[in-house]
Amino acid sequence: MPEVRPEIAAMPGYHSPQVDVPIRLNTNESPFSPPEAFISEFAEAVRTIVWNRYPDRSAIALREGLGRYHNVSLDNIFVANGSNEVLQTVLLAFAGPGRRVAVFEPGYQMHVQIGRIVGSEVIALERNADFGLDVQRVGEALATIDPHVVFVSSPNNPTGQCDDESLIDVILDSTGALVVVDEAYAEFSTWSAIDRAVHSDRIVVSRTFSKTWSLAALRLGYLIGSPSVINHLWTAVLPYHLDASKQVAGEIALKFTDEMNTRVARIVNERDRVQEALRSMGVKVSPSSANFILFSPQRDANLVWQRLLDVGVLVRNCSSWPLLNGWLRLTIGSKEENEAFLQGLQSALETE
Repeated sequence: MPEVRPEIAAMPGYHSPQVDVPIRLNTNESPFSPPEAFISEFAEAVRTIVWNRYPDRSAIALREGLGRYHNVSLDNIFVANGSNEVLQTVLLAFAGPGRRVAVFEPGYQMHVQIGRIVGSEVIALERNADFGLDVQRVGEALATIDPHVVFVSSPNNPTGQCDDESLIDVILDSTGALVVVDEAYAEFSTWSAIDRAVHSDRIVVSRTFSKTWSLAALRLGYLIGSPSVINHLWTAVLPYHLDASKQVAGEIALKFTDEMNTRVARIVNERDRVQEALRSMGVKVSPSSANFILFSPQRDANLVWQRLLDVGVLVRNCSSWPLLNGWLRLTIGSKEENEAFLQGLQSALETE
């Protein structure tokens, strides 16, 4: 076998246990299926696809629909196979060998992973003990690093909190970098950078259909930015990268925004209820503005994770992640799934 790039050989792959258990609360998916009306309309639409022809290379209809949804032009929108391909395309265009990418840890692991895969130097700035950021210290550090791309998540995965929007201004003032605002959980967030992104060549916003749209199986994401930035992404991505069925599904999903918003409200209610239940057990909780909760059971997290798995509940074990020793992450599921988790956790905490 030819020699693989040394940075790839040394890099662990993305890992999230895929265990066959009754209750999976480890990957931040929606607990709800898409509306039946969406499924029916999509099934009919698939019959009309001309399968022997390539899809619309520019995904015009989907981008027009997203433009109407966000009140922006289709020229402000780039679409790809999930937000991870969106982020990869951004880094192919604006990072790569000899360039630096800055992230804040704890943060989304794929920001680091994709940065290294495209050959960038990835520099991680540590969050405070409460997972917040000292913006003055951040500005000073970034001015020294002088990165080409900086990732900001709102809300942040896995900690769940929203950094203050002023963080964007600190980055812009301290660097010449492109600021990538990852809004994978945007519908739960306290703010969005979309309005700023469409008027700036230095801010872009990444979104996904996987979470609140209940379409994780689809793998569809998009990015909003200035036409100048978007044009470079079309150059960096492969032609015909987004298949026809994804484009149709995305167009149809945009008809069901009311149902999506109703589901978001239900998840928020459950999240708040579960957070209070965890605190009543003496569990340490990172306040969440997302559809997941980072928590520390205040005892051996690996043991608690295993005891939950033993009763059929899978959560994410974050103990090996930077600065997260002793922490687990729970995806908010249905009320029944959350109750099973709380009962399993109570039992795990009571067992010697």
